[in-house]
Amino acid sequence: MHKNFGSYPDLRQSNPCTVRPCRTLHRLLYVILCFLVFVSDLSDFAIAGTAQHRVFPDTQDHALQKLLTKSLDSLNLTSMLEKNKLSVTLVDITDVDQPALAHINGANTYYAASLPKLAILLAVYEEAHQGNLDLDESVQQKLDNMIRKSSNRDSTSLWELVGPVRLAEILRSDRYRLYDEKTGGGLWVGKAYAKNKLWKRDPLANFSHAASGIQAARFFYMLQRGELVNPQYSHEMKNILADSAINHKFVKGLAARQPEAKIYRKSGTWRTYHSDSALIERDDGHTYIAVVLSDTTEGGRLLEKIIVSLDQVIDEYHSR
Repeated sequence: MHKNFGSYPDLRQSNPCTVRPCRTLHRLLYVILCFLVFVSDLSDFAIAGTAQHRVFPDTQDHALQKLLTKSLDSLNLTSMLEKNKLSVTLVDITDVDQPALAHINGANTYYAASLPKLAILLAVYEEAHQGNLDLDESVQQKLDNMIRKSSNRDSTSLWELVGPVRLAEILRSDRYRLYDEKTGGGLWVGKAYAKNKLWKRDPLANFSHAASGIQAARFFYMLQRGELVNPQYSHEMKNILADSAINHKFVKGLAARQPEAKIYRKSGTWRTYHSDSALIERDDGHTYIAVVLSDTTEGGRLLEKIIVSLDQVIDEYHSR
């Protein structure tokens, strides 16, 4: 004999006092779970956006600083440093998770000519990641020319492609903070690399093309950690920064001392302003970042001497 399932009592109607509280409890637990997931995701997002700021040192390594100061003294550069005509920043990243920083005038912003083209490179990849432009063959060629040959025409084209307002937003964003007024400024491109195309000078030093040693070093540090946009794009940017077509300053200085070293760099020159910045991977496993910004008639020859001295500092630092 078949049972009549329809004759069974409807619990939704006959037991409201037991069922409704249970259902309410389930809903409450579901809401709490969703909230916890949201908070966890938000926390992960915040960490991803600021991890580089926690890892990059905000104070000098005592041993490395002592060696750097001694090295620059031996080159008779004390007067230039005191007059703020020279900035030197050195970061040992042989262990990329435990960087050691040393600098003199590293937080000060200088006119840096073509060195801030680094900022345009980052901005193009950031905009590509956001879906605002295509990294087609034409854009890729302009990026190569801008970095390896320091082409002003291609730099201007890419600056206009991104737009100066958007470029400044990226540099000042919480994610990058490559221009930070609270820490002395940094990378800034307020003018195209062409005549009569000024947008806005940097808020602190009033330069159209600016950089500080520490912020340029942070650019290369984030590059090495795969934190510029994402690991894939960081790798692509690093490839573009390799094999500079301009053999002077850091590249010329290290040619004899470290012929097997891989140098990822961007330099700048205009009148008495000479700068260079690089991530240097030596064949002995030591890796470091060097940034020199200067206002001197001695030009590139001085930076050749300085980079050799900084390379020697790395040797001394690791032989302690």
